[in-house]
Amino acid sequence: MAKTSPAQFVREVRQELAKVTWPSRRELTVTTISVFVMASLAALFFFLVDQLLAWLVRLILGIGA
Repeated sequence: MAKTSPAQFVREVRQELAKVTWPSRRELTVTTISVFVMASLAALFFFLVDQLLAWLVRLILGIGA
């Protein structure tokens, strides 16, 4: 494997970064909001499933009122 000098490495990194298609501010905002919404929905879903399972276990085992 050939060794690369630090200067060559930096040049190659800059060349690769020039190829990247960066999202616009609007795309970034929409994507961020959609991630937060989906994460919130997933958290709500798992909370409800957890509560249902806990209720069923209490019902089966006769724990609580």
